[in-house]
Amino acid sequence: MDHVVRAVRAEEWPQVRELRLAALRDPAAPVAFLEAYEDAAVKPDAYWQERASGASRGSRVRQFVAEGPHGVWAGSVTVLVEEAGQDDAFGGVIERRQAHLVGVFVRAEHRGSGVTEALFEAAVAWAWSLEGLERVRLYVHEDNARAQAFYRRFGFVGSGVVVPVPGDPSAREYELVLERPSGPGGSDDAV
Repeated sequence: MDHVVRAVRAEEWPQVRELRLAALRDPAAPVAFLEAYEDAAVKPDAYWQERASGASRGSRVRQFVAEGPHGVWAGSVTVLVEEAGQDDAFGGVIERRQAHLVGVFVRAEHRGSGVTEALFEAAVAWAWSLEGLERVRLYVHEDNARAQAFYRRFGFVGSGVVVPVPGDPSAREYELVLERPSGPGGSDDAV
């Protein structure tokens, strides 16, 4: 793979916007994202500037991109840190400190090239670098078989949590989780 995976930089908001809009135009967008292209396309520059700035630093959110040799972004994943007791996006309450992977997208021409794996490796490694974080989770639409297959190959397993899709209560999203590994760097380390 000839891509570099790294966190976004605040000044890269135009690229953040372009990649998000590309994701929302993808044929899988209706089962992959909870946002419509038409809604995202009209958001002001200030929205994208704040989004890129917030995802470039700190320990609450981080967006990773796979940048090709000519500067073109092949894909992205964002990690949100969720604290126990907070409300989650589906109306439940978060039970423990965890990371939530969202906004997973790889351009069609880069799928199957190792880009998605590299993005997930970086995102999960960052999550495990945060103290007290017990697991990483994500939600996947019941009709998104390609994404489900990748997540399971990566090591995510079903938690048993199933939620209705916001805006379409007849459709379901499955929660998949990856527990913090034990051993060096894991939760079973002796202190």
